[in-house]
Amino acid sequence: MRKIIAGLFQSIDGVVQAPGSANEDTSGGFDNGGWVMPHFDETVGGFMHEVFSQPFDLLLGRRTYDIFAAHWPRVKDDPMADAINAATKFVVTHQSGPFDWQNTRHLSGLDQIPEVKKSDGPDLLIQGSSTLYPGLVERDLIDRLFLITFPIVMGSGKRAFDGAAPKGLRLVEHRVSGSGVMIGVYELAGELPRLDVPSPS
Repeated sequence: MRKIIAGLFQSIDGVVQAPGSANEDTSGGFDNGGWVMPHFDETVGGFMHEVFSQPFDLLLGRRTYDIFAAHWPRVKDDPMADAINAATKFVVTHQSGPFDWQNTRHLSGLDQIPEVKKSDGPDLLIQGSSTLYPGLVERDLIDRLFLITFPIVMGSGKRAFDGAAPKGLRLVEHRVSGSGVMIGVYELAGELPRLDVPSPS
């Protein structure tokens, strides 16, 4: 069975909006885009190279799909671009097409994802696509989650887990880059563990 491997760039306060460029996603009046590259050092780049060097297909929300479709087909002579363009892109949206990027398949909702996981093919990699996370977490569909947390506070912007069901996570790997970026790789660990602070005796 395929695994879903989800990855996010986020600020310390959990904002995931427009990491790559100022004009990537200005919805809601967001004007702080382009916050990844000042801290994108060899450690972060090396980790991302490891992620994209494995066989993968993509699972994307509509906005991320449109951003990727406008960018990656134009990138030439780049192994990562070649891999992304060759991958099957599963785009989850209630909207109609067009879906002109090569190897694109339309999924009308999250309920179709279990069948995709059961199908033949490589693991499914999520990049961006913050609107998918609450539903995926609720359905326990994420097999591995990597959060790349940058040493910045945004104060406002889109967050991936707003409205998600409470869940526990298990840390399976971590790295810290010289620029202060924290990379945590997690697996879902069931219900949220809770324990009251002991009362003073």
